[in-house]
Amino acid sequence: MADHTPTGPVELGAKMDYAEHDRTYAGFLMLAKYGSLFCLAILLAMAFGFFAGGFFSATILFVLILAAGAFILR
Repeated sequence: MADHTPTGPVELGAKMDYAEHDRTYAGFLMLAKYGSLFCLAILLAMAFGFFAGGFFSATILFVLILAAGAFILR
């Protein structure tokens, strides 16, 4: 039969790599922030290009929103 003796609580198992955990969490937060900024910028630029301007003015607005948002999110 298989050995089913408990080896202790899970909390006492392997050592956690907290530095790697912190790096992963920081990367996730960065991806979430800048991904949201990108989605917002592209939606606003597409709406502006459809209702008020053309392709080139919407592209300029997109770049300006990304630059301002990246400056604010730093």
